Amino acid sequence: MTDYKQYLRRILIIAAVIYVCFLLQTSIFSHFQLASVTPNILVCVVSTYGFMKGRKYGIIIGFCTGLLLDVFSGNLFGMYALIYMYIGLLNGMFRKQFYGDDLRLPMILIGTSDLIYGIVTYLILFAIRSQYDFSYYLINIILPEVVYTLLVSIFVYYLILHLNNWVDKLEKKGSDRIGNY
Repeated sequence: MTDYKQYLRRILIIAAVIYVCFLLQTSIFSHFQLASVTPNILVCVVSTYGFMKGRKYGIIIGFCTGLLLDVFSGNLFGMYALIYMYIGLLNGMFRKQFYGDDLRLPMILIGTSDLIYGIVTYLILFAIRSQYDFSYYLINIILPEVVYTLLVSIFVYYLILHLNNWVDKLEKKGSDRIGNY
């Protein structure tokens, strides 16, 4: 299989992961609210791909994920694309410290990313409108969402990790076959 086809397959798999997680976040998990919050699965996806594949992947996947949310949210257009893009960039900086089976770094990064997402969203959507009750928003929305996201992200992380390892193995197998001819 040529490099173009392998690259296209990787892009299609990442796009499918983003789309499925978007559907899960907006439809299924909205019915499973805990403390009136839902997990932010898309932060898990952007963070995971960011520290697994690096800054470039993190930025591109973050931008595309945020753009998908912007198209369907109706809020400030481009806000989520920018937030998720920076989350992907920040997580991509930790690629050298990434070890697949170690769960500590991914959970710290996903939790921190969701915390940053909540704070920036508060600043953009509420503080600009002179709604300054940050402590209420932090205790009742941001922190419960971080905890719920961390619980769900364990499964999302391992799913993406195994999917990425599978794609890497297919690409390696395909490049070995090309080299043998």
